Amino acid sequence: MAPALTIVRDDLTGEPTRRLIAAHLAGMLANTPVESVHALDLSALQHPSVRVYSAWVHGEIAAIGAFAIFDGDRAELKSMRVADAFLGQGLGRAMLMHLVREAGAAGIRSLWLETGSGPDFVAARSLYESAGFVACAPFADYRPDPLSVFMTRAIGADAMP
Repeated sequence: MAPALTIVRDDLTGEPTRRLIAAHLAGMLANTPVESVHALDLSALQHPSVRVYSAWVHGEIAAIGAFAIFDGDRAELKSMRVADAFLGQGLGRAMLMHLVREAGAAGIRSLWLETGSGPDFVAARSLYESAGFVACAPFADYRPDPLSVFMTRAIGADAMP
């Protein structure tokens, strides 16, 4: 069961959020060749098309997540990361479900994502699959990459689950 948490839209000015974003990028670069890393840096996360959220437990940052609107009613999940101290507590799922709800409220009808194909990304892929995401072809500006898995799911009142 996830601890009590508060999820807020983040303006990316706080040092705890910036540190978790930096840790996320460092983790991606440690496990994936640079040409296959598609994580957004702080500057890219500040683009007007991106909405970033942070999750907090007792005043401590626990997770971040974002979505970037890329085509009218389609958005891509970006920068999903749970702080190491909070792994295994359900916060990744809580953030994912929050992003799905927020995207739906913003008029988004489908969410898309790119994640890694290797063993370090099994937990992420399992989370996304359990939330109704299915494999798909590369989308937007992505190209086929053996180190990437692409997924999508419909959202909104008529979407499952």
